[in-house]
Order: sequence, then structure tokens, then C-alpha cells
Amino acid sequence: AFRAQQGEVMRMACRLDPLTGFQMAGEWLKYQLTAPVDTGPMNCSSSVLFLSAKTGEGLCSIFSPSFVQWDAMTFFSESVISQMFRTMDKDEIPVNDGIDLLQLVLNFETKDPLILSCVLTNVSALFPFVTYRPEYLPQVLSKLFASVTFEVVEESKAPRTRAVKNVRRHACSSIIKMCRDYPQLVLPNFEMLYNHVKQLLSNELLLTQMEKCALMEALVLISNQFKDYERQKAFLEELMAPVAGLWLSPEMQRVLSDPEAFISYVGADNKIADPVLEDPSGLNRSRISFCVYTILGVVKRARWPAATEEAKAGGFFLGYLPSGTPMYRNPCTEQVLKLFDNLLALIRTHNNLYMPEMVARLGDSFAKALDMLEGEKNAILGLPQPLLELYDSPVYKTVLERMQGFFCTLYDNCFHILGNAGPSMQQDFYTVEGLATQLLSSAFNNLNNIPDYRLRPMLRVFVKPLVLSCPSEYYETLVCPMLGPLFTYLHMRLSQKWQVINQRSMLCEDDAADDNPESQEMLEEQLVRLLTREVMDLATVCCVSKKGVEQNTTAAVDGDDDEAMATEVTPPANAELTELGKCLMKQEEVCTAVLITAYTSLSWKDTLSCQRTTTQLCWPLLKQVLPGNLLPDAVSWFFTSVLKGLQVHGQHDGCMAALVHLAFQIYEALRPRYGELKAVMEQIPDIQLDSLEQFDSKLLNPTLQKVADKRRKDHFKRLISGCIGKPIGEQFRKEVHIRNLPSLFKKVKPSLETDVLENEDGEGFNVLFEP
Repeated sequence: AFRAQQGEVMRMACRLDPLTGFQMAGEWLKYQLTAPVDTGPMNCSSSVLFLSAKTGEGLCSIFSPSFVQWDAMTFFSESVISQMFRTMDKDEIPVNDGIDLLQLVLNFETKDPLILSCVLTNVSALFPFVTYRPEYLPQVLSKLFASVTFEVVEESKAPRTRAVKNVRRHACSSIIKMCRDYPQLVLPNFEMLYNHVKQLLSNELLLTQMEKCALMEALVLISNQFKDYERQKAFLEELMAPVAGLWLSPEMQRVLSDPEAFISYVGADNKIADPVLEDPSGLNRSRISFCVYTILGVVKRARWPAATEEAKAGGFFLGYLPSGTPMYRNPCTEQVLKLFDNLLALIRTHNNLYMPEMVARLGDSFAKALDMLEGEKNAILGLPQPLLELYDSPVYKTVLERMQGFFCTLYDNCFHILGNAGPSMQQDFYTVEGLATQLLSSAFNNLNNIPDYRLRPMLRVFVKPLVLSCPSEYYETLVCPMLGPLFTYLHMRLSQKWQVINQRSMLCEDDAADDNPESQEMLEEQLVRLLTREVMDLATVCCVSKKGVEQNTTAAVDGDDDEAMATEVTPPANAELTELGKCLMKQEEVCTAVLITAYTSLSWKDTLSCQRTTTQLCWPLLKQVLPGNLLPDAVSWFFTSVLKGLQVHGQHDGCMAALVHLAFQIYEALRPRYGELKAVMEQIPDIQLDSLEQFDSKLLNPTLQKVADKRRKDHFKRLISGCIGKPIGEQFRKEVHIRNLPSLFKKVKPSLETDVLENEDGEGFNVLFEP
């Protein structure tokens, strides 16, 4: 937060005087380029000291004086230069000075990974100057490509440290960013770029799979500038030929479709004698990763021209859907759909790995291969990662951690592909024959055994993007058949999970587990909360239009106005269902699952989920089914669910206000038709029955003058106050009433015998001011 704050201050100062800021950044950069490296007295861990001994020089750690200076200078220059290009007119930019600085940075050489990462950031910050001098682009590309293959020790067999890994990823990201933001600038150098990438890809061990695919992504981004469908399609076919050959081979098809064969192929059933160095199946895993990374990169990056006229001229435009949405064809579609069946087979196989009989087939060394990575656990629990480990330790210390990383990344990337397929290939993807059935039998296969930490990203990166990007023409054929069983299953799963948590909290008197933030129970409960939020967010995205979920909330303040302020925190009245929401609510099975999940979640012990669901989802869903003939028991259940939510979350002002408003809406809309709601109200503790009768009489008698909305709400809130939960500190508080006591001392005022105003010599006026 402090770093971001300082950056904002520097950017604001630069708006006032951008040239001075740039000059300061230039002077500081020149100083750092010439200053000797000071690694400090205790600069690194044993692994880095080992590497330092082999290279004959010391390497910086994050605490080294030189790195601290480089990091500060880089942050300053990046903030200032980016702001200068936004603020100054194009003709006023100091191009010559910028190019001189860029030349100095490009000529600077270092073997220290932390400093080199700062150098790459400065290259990216200064790159906009190349738009004025395109002849410098080849030098920039050479610098970045040299960093892609960076090693502290050439041809070393030792595992790379995170600092080295970060440099290589940084260089790949810089190339992608350059091709994304300045494609027209890079396009004339496409052949040089392509040849360089092909040379690097020819050596299977030179780059990691992620680095290979990052470079291929950069090529795909530039190919978008061809603006010629046939040319780009031919290029993508050539680029993906090695992947297609490997992915569609008979051996790979056998491996991807059989869980046992898959486990054996990736080496998860092996018994490893040396868990640090021995990894006989590492190459097999890298081949699968390479294919999946490449498919994802192409699906994410290949696009048609943004301008309709250019798309028509290039052969991308197909026409319009009945809704008026333009249709385009993606040059990657044919290549990707060829690989689609095996991708679904891999997803189905991966899901089946969580079956108990498959878990039992994992070798002793890999019994926990499907577990969460430590980084995932720390992120869920909010635990910080030790800084030294981020830079000095190897990326994966053992083959088990490499296997865990493989399974985790593979699972995420497969669903990223499915999530990006709709926006990328549009109607060519949505009209795949039997797509809904294929997805149900692969992505949603064996969900009972899929752990929460894998189900959650599936909903976020696959289901939600697919729903958001799907045109209404395909709701009936794709989205509804898929979401119906999914929502039904998710409701059942979450209900069971929360039942276990509630029982545990009621039965467990020993709080020892809560003292350990890393305890398994706490991790599981937090995962259930995160999954609940993901499910309710998905339901909201599917059912409620964006204009209806804009929250009109006012933060409650402490004091006497708590009640009044909280009552004002209400959702907007114009919340309405989307076309997809209406389509889903027409199907009884889906409608029931979504409604029950939404209202049941109000009493689950997750305040954030409760508030979002109450304000965004509950009333629009119920309002949609009000014209129908709801059973009296169902109406009573909806109303009771809201009151239960008040009992659990009433201590939180925001939740209380939203739930009170929802209960008021339900009672006011349904009480005239369902007398059962009054029976529910009569069961509320400490309710004033005469006050309830008064409220009902005004509600049911249309001839009486309507009371102001706020007064009706306040009256209703007083009626249900007996079921509103209180903070634990107030639950057993005894009210203390102190009566006004008489004063201990009473000062007698002196009596005045004569009227002071009639005193002729005027001394009487002084008496008026005496105490």
C-alpha cells in the first residue's frame, strides 16, 4: 500500500512538471548503470552462495544495497515515464534523451538476476521511444531474447532459483506486452521474430513449456495484424503442427483417455529413490503441458480485426445473428476444434483421478500429488510467503512438488481453454454437435470426488466466462442443459458442507483447533466460504442484469442513528432478471435449485455471501415466480429463511438492513394472498401482537391512506426485532437504569429587597453580574 501510494504521488507530481521528472529519472538511471554492485554483508542463502562460488561473483539478495537502489530507481522511472507520455504533447516528448537512455540500458550487461529484472523493466518503460525510432526495435528484441534464456551458470544442472525464473518470465512477458500494445511497430520484423522463436523451440530442453508458449503467443498477436483470414489461418496451422502431431498421436490419445495409463505416463505411480534429482517422467509431463499451453495461447490471442470493414475485407465477417450480433470466424477455429475431443478426454481423465481407486494407484512418493500446493493454502488462509524463499530457493524442491504443480496448472489451463473458447470461436464453438452433453460428461464428470479447491476455479474460469459470452440464441441448446444439473448439484453439495460446519461448531467445545490458523478444519471451512461466494456470484451473473446489482448502500455509523442509517441500506428497486435468468426460471428443476440455494445461503455463516445474495439475487428471483401459484408452505419457507438469516447475521449492520428490507418486501407482497405469513410472524419472540394487528390492518385495507415507506419499514423492523441477532458482547448485557438523584449541594440565592433598576446611584447594575 505504501509503495502504491508513493507511486501515485510521483505520477501526480509528474503531471505538473513531466520534463523535470523525466530528467531526474534519467540522472538516477545513469548513476545506477555506472555504480559498482554492493551485495551487502549477508546477502544470500546457501543455494545462492553455491552459485556465486561457481560464477566467481556475488549475487544480490532483496536486502542488498544495490538491489534496493535499483528497485527504487526502476519504480520511480517507470512511474514518471509512463505519466510523461500521457501528459505531454507528442511533439514535446524528449525523444533524443529517451533513445540515449534506452541505448545505455541495452548496452548494460549483468549476471545478477535481480538487477537484470530491473533492467528489463526499464527497457519496457523506455520502449515507447522506439515508436519514434523503429530502427532500435531489433536491438530491443535481441536484449529480451537473450534474457529469455538467461542462466546464472551456463549449462548448469542445478535447479533454477526463483530469481532466475522471474527474469526469464519477465522477458517473455515483455515480448508479449510489446506485441500486444505495439503490433504495427513489430509487424515489419515479424520474420526475424518468427525465425528466432523457431530456433529456440528447436531445442526441447532450452525453455520451459510456459516460456515456449509465451513466445508463441507473441507470434499469434502479431499475426492478428495480417488482417487476412487465409494467411493467418495458414500461419497458425504451421505454428500448431508440432502440437497437433503430438496431441493426436495414438499413444497420446490412449494416455489422455485412460486414467491408469495417464498416471503411468506422467510418472505418478513411480517409487522415487532420490526425490530431488530423479524424475524419469518429467519429459512426458512437459509434452502434455506444452500442448495444453499452446492451445490456450492460441485460443486466447487469435482474433479477427476490430474494425468491421477490415474484417469484411479480410474474409473474417460471416453476417449477423437474428439478435443483430455480428458473426466472425476465427482463423484458429479449425486447428483448435481438431484437438478438442482429446482436450475433453484429458479433463474427464483428470476428474477421474480423484476417484478413491485412482488415488490408491499413486505411488508412495506421490500420495499427495493431487493435494493443494503450499502457495494455494497460504493464499486461502491469508498467510504471507517468506520473501527469501521467493528469490533464493528453487522453484520446486522435490519431484512431488513438481508433480503437484503439474496437476494444478494442467487442471486450471484446461478450464481456461474452455472459458476462452466461446469468446474466441463464437458460433463455431457454440454449435459443436452435442456440446452440452460433451461438457457434462467431461468437465462435470465425477464432481462428487472433486475437492473444493479444484471446483472453485472451474466455476470461475470456465462456467462464468462461457455464460457471459454466450449469445441468447444458444441458451436453450447449451447453457440451460448445462446449468440445470450443475445448480442442482451445487445446492446439494453446499447444503451438506454447511450442515457439517454447523454441526461441528455446535458439538465442538474444544477451541484448540482455532488456535492454529493452518489447521485443516479452518482451511476446509474457508474453502467452503470461498466456494459459496463463487456459486452465488455465478447465480447472480446468470440471473440478474448488471444495472440491477449496483448497490445503493450507505455505510452505517456508530451512534444513535444506527437504526435509521441501516434501514436506508436497501437494494435498488429496478433489479430485474436477464434473458438467461428468465430462461432458467422457466425450468422447474433449475428454478427450484437456484431459489432454494439463494434463500438457504442467507443463514450460512458467511456474511459477505449473505449480503451480496440478499441485495442482488433473492428478490429478483422470487419476484419472477410471484405471478404463479406458490404453495403456502413454500411462501412460509422463503420468509422463514430470511428471518433465520437475521438471526445469524443480524449483528452486522449491512446484512441486517438488507435482510430487514427483503423480509419487508416479501411480507408486503405476499401477506394479502397468504395468511400463513402472519402465523410465522406470531412465532417471533417478544412480538407485540396488537402492533402486528395494526400493521396488518393497514396493509390489508386498501381504503386506508398509505403510510410513508420509511415509517412502514421502521414499524416492521420493530415487529421482527426479536429474531434479529445481537453481537455476543450484547447478548447477556443487563440493562442498568439510574434514576435522577437530588443535588447534594444547593446554593441559596440572596433575596433583593429593592429593585436594582430603581437604584438611583447605579450601583444596582453590578448586582446583576455577580455570581
